[in-house]
Amino acid sequence: MIDAMVDRESETRMCDAAITLAFSVLGKRWNGMILAVLGQGEASFVGLRKAVSGISDTVLSDRLTELVEAGLVSRDVSNGPPISVSYGLTAAGAEIVPTIDSLGDWAMRNLRPTR
Repeated sequence: MIDAMVDRESETRMCDAAITLAFSVLGKRWNGMILAVLGQGEASFVGLRKAVSGISDTVLSDRLTELVEAGLVSRDVSNGPPISVSYGLTAAGAEIVPTIDSLGDWAMRNLRPTR
């Protein structure tokens, strides 16, 4: 009985740590939208800025750097001319997109927009 309680507590702590880790990346404003846009295909910086309405260049640059470092987004530089940069999803990034889509569907059904 005590072993079962210890196992449950350990599983709960591991789950809490995993959720905390996931939301440390996905919980930041704009990251979910950037991943959802890239789920539709590769995009340039300008294409992402147009697709993610309201994001500043600085924040988009910061978020892309974070997502690349997290292993969810890839950054490809073409030597040109002209030099171009495109962003796409890694396998891990592509794996989260259906969950983001499901979360959006859930929010549309259950949450009211804030003003």
